[in-house]
Amino acid sequence: EKVNINTVSFPTTFTRPILNSEKANYKGGQGQGNNKSRTNSPNTHSKKPVIKQEVSEEDITKQVKETLSRLTTKGKTKTSKYRKEKRETAFNRQQELESQEMEESKVLKLTEFVTANELASMMDVSVNQVIATCMSIGLMVSINQRLDAETINLVAEEFGFKTEYISAEVSQAIIEENDDVNDLRPRAPIVTIMGHVDHGKTSLLDYIRKANVIAGEAGGITQHIGAYNVKLEDGRRITFLDTPGHEAFTAMRARGAKVTDIAIIIVAADDNVMPQTKEAINHAMAAGVPIIFAINKIDKPNANPEKIKEELATMNFLVEEWGGKYQSQDISAKQGIGVKELLEKILLEAEMLDLKANPDRNATGSIIESSLDKGRGYVATILVSNGTLKMGDIVLAGINYGRIKAMFNERNQRIKKATPSEPVLILGLNGAPTAGDTFHVIETEQEAREITNKREQLQREQGLRTQKILTLDELGRRIALGNFK
Repeated sequence: EKVNINTVSFPTTFTRPILNSEKANYKGGQGQGNNKSRTNSPNTHSKKPVIKQEVSEEDITKQVKETLSRLTTKGKTKTSKYRKEKRETAFNRQQELESQEMEESKVLKLTEFVTANELASMMDVSVNQVIATCMSIGLMVSINQRLDAETINLVAEEFGFKTEYISAEVSQAIIEENDDVNDLRPRAPIVTIMGHVDHGKTSLLDYIRKANVIAGEAGGITQHIGAYNVKLEDGRRITFLDTPGHEAFTAMRARGAKVTDIAIIIVAADDNVMPQTKEAINHAMAAGVPIIFAINKIDKPNANPEKIKEELATMNFLVEEWGGKYQSQDISAKQGIGVKELLEKILLEAEMLDLKANPDRNATGSIIESSLDKGRGYVATILVSNGTLKMGDIVLAGINYGRIKAMFNERNQRIKKATPSEPVLILGLNGAPTAGDTFHVIETEQEAREITNKREQLQREQGLRTQKILTLDELGRRIALGNFK
């Protein structure tokens, strides 16, 4: 076919042929399968359109602020950095304190043992809830009953609290002396007579005291000091505690001071085992004290001792006559029937216990009762459990201390020393200690003063914790009820 040369157009510029080595890197080349003819000029490449991003007002404001801050705080960078760090540190410290306070609010700090009412105030719950919790674990408690450590831990755990006993650090201030076995000597048993109010506790104690006065010292005036030391015909001694009700006994047990060695539970033969009798048995069992049952008023025509033994058997207290392990004695406190046999059984029980103490050391013991006498000042009946108490000794009991100015026995006679298991009335304390407090003889008055100051501080802290703080929630609740004044 003939081609007209005039109609064929030739490129004005000559394009360099592409080498084979360049074809691989050339996207528009023949190696890429692109058969389209290239543009006449290298400057006529198609350019991608540039998409411009819109700048928001927030970004502009932010950028302006950054620029201004760079311009204005050129020389204050270190100062501002320091201030920022300081603010952050203060904030972190505040957060730590708040978290620590939250943790501490869940920890109950207690001094010794508290009542159910005080425990409820500390946890900011109703006392009925505390009593109900105690009942759920099988304990019958009253609003003002002291709770032992185990019960407090259980109740506090039920409400999500932890317990911490802060009296431990003070008790460590008094160094306990360890006694050598060779220094120990036998001591008299300490006996508590417990039972129902009309079953003859006082009558039995009066008979034992009168018999002892007649046998030992005719016409000797016996004063009521809450504890009596009785000397028997064979020369052996027994100390009887005359506690009004069970308050002192409970307080002593709650404070962990095992004051008594043997408990005599007295029951009237013409009556039944009363609730107060059961309570007395429970106290003795909880303290781990051996029990002797004295069935009183057998001289009455309607007395039935076997019925009492049967009632005790239903409570799982089998007496020896019925094949059990508990000693019992039928007595008449008014006529003195069986009292001698009862004392022999007490001494037999004491021999089995093998009671010993070291008389050659500083005295320790328990407070039985204390009061303020108009003529003599503060007087306290104490029972020495170990060591020998002498005139002029510095005695520390609870938050009270003092140098002994005078000592009297139960017959109101002045004495110069008191040996283990001997009750004595002392003068010279600066206050009336609580029944059940443990007393110690301290070397110097300065040491005694320091310990009492620590104890007073702990007591004040305890008082502040038990006081209920009026919160905004409580205020709103009272206003809503309409009884806020």
